[in-house]
Amino acid sequence: MAEQFGERTEAPTQKRRKDARERGELLKSRDFATALVVLAGVAWVALFGSSLLKACKAVMAAAFRFDRGDVEDFQPWRPLVEAGWQLAPALGSLFAITIAAGILSQAALGSFGFNGGLLAPKASRINPASGLKRIFGPTGWIELGKSLLKVVLLGSVGAWLLMSSSRTMFGLASSDVETAVGTLGGTLTHILIVMALGLVAIAMVDVPVQIVQLLGKLRMTKQEVKDEHKESEGNPELKGQIRAKQRAILSRSMKKALAEAHVVLTNPTHFAVALRYDRGQDQVPVVVAKGRGATALAIRETAADYAVPVLEYPQLARAVYYTSREGQEIRDDLYLAIATVLAFVFNLNAAMGGRAPPAIEVPPTARFDENGVKQG
Repeated sequence: MAEQFGERTEAPTQKRRKDARERGELLKSRDFATALVVLAGVAWVALFGSSLLKACKAVMAAAFRFDRGDVEDFQPWRPLVEAGWQLAPALGSLFAITIAAGILSQAALGSFGFNGGLLAPKASRINPASGLKRIFGPTGWIELGKSLLKVVLLGSVGAWLLMSSSRTMFGLASSDVETAVGTLGGTLTHILIVMALGLVAIAMVDVPVQIVQLLGKLRMTKQEVKDEHKESEGNPELKGQIRAKQRAILSRSMKKALAEAHVVLTNPTHFAVALRYDRGQDQVPVVVAKGRGATALAIRETAADYAVPVLEYPQLARAVYYTSREGQEIRDDLYLAIATVLAFVFNLNAAMGGRAPPAIEVPPTARFDENGVKQG
């Protein structure tokens, strides 16, 4: 019933996942990225915030200190440049760690990478109708609800923390500046840590939701799976037509000769040589058919129809191809190699039965490359 109505009941295939990645449909969680960036920033503040305070203190002290030289050689931009150099190490490290956290958030979800195709202009991105559909569609309402829940949750936690710390902060009025700043910094750091952990809790809920939504979007119907299988593996009807054309290449006499062959040696696809060894008729093995390219493929297909063993011996196949004609006996220096192969085929040696094809040695005088150039 599900298949009849085209319901998406099948898990996405690897090809569908790959196509989705190319379209930019990846696992994404803004809450997870935000939580990781905020958590990294808060961790930096907790560990290295004192260095930023020292830099700010030095900048403020320098701003209120000047001498006669500063008045005579007035350069209004110099204090700003000096302040920038003093704040640069602290702010630079904070910027670097937040950027790294943002990249890590994508890598953790398996979405890290660059897709230049997403930079190409698309009419749907500037189409007002598409934008309104995203805003007022089901996804837009879901995102709005999530945002409101996050605001309520984090706002409530933040308000509770501020209220619980209000007595401590009001008491700072009677403290010296250094003590007040230190206490206030510790309180704010504590609040930020709790808020960051709240974002992490939200992300732990959002990531599974995003996974379910993405998998649901990528799920396929049974017909889509069948169509994709045909595209990737090849249409069986088309394969049959290709085989028919390959067989049509062979002449009728060659097909008849292949029916009498005992083994076909291949290169594995560029060359094919069919050999016959009838003990009552042949003194030595005879080449009944040979070919290269499309003819070689046709010989392989026809040999399979006649249940003739097809063995891959690249050097030996080229040696027979370039040293013998059809209907001719093999050359003398190839007797031993061919006899070893035929012994395996006929299963004359019981110890070889059921094993892999034996290794053979082609004489140096019969070694050729694919272009027929002698190698020995």
